[in-house]
Amino acid sequence: MRPQQRTMILWIVIILMLAVVARVVNKGKTQSRTLTYSNFVRHVEADRVAEITFKGKNQMAGRFKDTYDNGRSFQLTGNTGDSTIKLLRDHGIIENYEEEEKADLLTTILVNWGPFLLLLVIFYFFLRQLQVGGGKAMSFGKSKARMLNPSDKKIVFADVAGVEEAKEELREVVDFLKDPKKYTALGGKIPKGVILVGPPGTGKTLLARAVAGEADVPFFSISGSDFVEMFVGVGASRVRDLFEQGKKHAPCIVFIDEIDAVGRHRGAGLGGGHDEREQTLNQLLVEMDGFESNEGVILIAATNRIDVLDPALLRPGRFDRRVTVSRPDVRGRLEILKVHTRKTPMGVAVDLEVIAKGTPGFTGADLANLVNEAALGAARHNKKKLELEDFEMAKDKVLMGPERKSMVISDREKRVTAYHEAGHTLVGINLPHTDPIHKVSIIPRGHALGVTQTLPTEEMLNLTRDKAHNYLAFLMGGRCAEELVFHEMTNGASNDIERATGLATAMVCQWGMSDKLGPINFKKSGITPFGYNESATDYSERTAVLIDEEVSRLVRENHDQAMRILQDKREILDRVANALILWETLDLEQVKNLISGKDIGVPIKAEPIPPTDGGKAPEGTATPAVAGPGNVGPKTPVMA
Repeated sequence: MRPQQRTMILWIVIILMLAVVARVVNKGKTQSRTLTYSNFVRHVEADRVAEITFKGKNQMAGRFKDTYDNGRSFQLTGNTGDSTIKLLRDHGIIENYEEEEKADLLTTILVNWGPFLLLLVIFYFFLRQLQVGGGKAMSFGKSKARMLNPSDKKIVFADVAGVEEAKEELREVVDFLKDPKKYTALGGKIPKGVILVGPPGTGKTLLARAVAGEADVPFFSISGSDFVEMFVGVGASRVRDLFEQGKKHAPCIVFIDEIDAVGRHRGAGLGGGHDEREQTLNQLLVEMDGFESNEGVILIAATNRIDVLDPALLRPGRFDRRVTVSRPDVRGRLEILKVHTRKTPMGVAVDLEVIAKGTPGFTGADLANLVNEAALGAARHNKKKLELEDFEMAKDKVLMGPERKSMVISDREKRVTAYHEAGHTLVGINLPHTDPIHKVSIIPRGHALGVTQTLPTEEMLNLTRDKAHNYLAFLMGGRCAEELVFHEMTNGASNDIERATGLATAMVCQWGMSDKLGPINFKKSGITPFGYNESATDYSERTAVLIDEEVSRLVRENHDQAMRILQDKREILDRVANALILWETLDLEQVKNLISGKDIGVPIKAEPIPPTDGGKAPEGTATPAVAGPGNVGPKTPVMA
């Protein structure tokens, strides 16, 4: 019987018991009143009583005449002896006699014990609801792992694209489960653990589900946060129970998602109290590779924060293999797009390879969202098939947010935004190591009033110093255009400055691109007396001053370089800005025609610059950062 059915039946029984008790308690009760003997005598003498009914020796009930109190009934307390009978006969009152009702055993029990029994039933019901594990008292230590239902729709390796190397590593584990003799004959041992490492959205959980579908063995799934509760010792107990279940179903696979919830560095707890998370991790370490053998139980874990995991958890013998699930390259993105568009009607002009090249840095989850947004947009416009423009609009929406069509922008703010984006565009085109311009727009999207989007011609695996310098100048192009044309600064360049500062800091502190400080990493983190601390540094205050000076120098030098380009190309800057005001969006071909002096279909007239009024453009003429400390460089279409 299902839990919902049991609950419903229990409540029906409770309601019926309440009805029975209420009926028994109210049985025989009418809207009557109770009279004392003296009041009864007074009513009899006043000729108001119609009849009296005797029930046994000591019970008497009566009824008033219809002319008094609407013939209401009453109960009598007090003397019911011979004097009462004489009184009734003297006044001609009808006498009735009934035998005394004897209460049966069931009625007595219900009346006397019913409320108490009802309270016990209700208490038992709530106790069952509070307990964990199907009604077993104090079963908090039972594992919450869910065993994959064989009837569920299976995901296989054919449904996972863009991570071929990871699939090969896991395919070997599946092959071992299916044919272990093939490997044990050569002295090989089954891996005890495989940890999947990679950025969010790259398909780590999907890979684990594909392993379950391919292996055709029992598959247990649990999250790292499911181990730890508010009760002491519950986490360790659940780990023990999880591996006991695994041994019973061996060979099997146990998948722990987001293992960093319980696998973080030990020793970071404060206060010296009992650290429940550390006890859970200790039990996990023992179960994976302790005195007892867990042959046939393969643990697969997934995390995007392997840097915070305890070293004892990552050593061979526990996690024998570390599988990196990285962002897909252009071929991987093409395969992922093919998977997500299997059931999507496509137009003839749609080329998935072009879309794959135009989405560098996108993960599998990003591409799935891109296809879904394109499908929703096409359906919104009542299309039967997806066209290339639908994917282009979806990409803009994913990267920058929806268009803010209702936003009212003054002519001056629109002009400031146009020159800001024209400055980015012109600097980017005139530097040798920047990616080609893809699109320039001053249509507000998300938090940005405009965008200059670039697309790399090839996958960028390494960022050179020259390319980093050019990218700094490209980021400063918008601010330089505002200074050159309007002779003032706005907060529209705040995001550009933030990204430029982050890139310059990474060049100095992580990538060794400073001649003054040399190839030294100044972003070291370490263990403090209070545990693991990512912000701990190992350099002096004097070095910190030198780092600040170098970061400032890099940003200022490239700012000056961008300013020189715009001063030399001032006429072209005006031309591009005015075209943006008229067209709002320009592609690469239109920008090239503007630079060469060709007409792009609208009259281009240089308008006089309005006098400076000290106004500021709204914050947000740039989009979220894509380059910063810790990144090799821009991994998504660059927007400024």
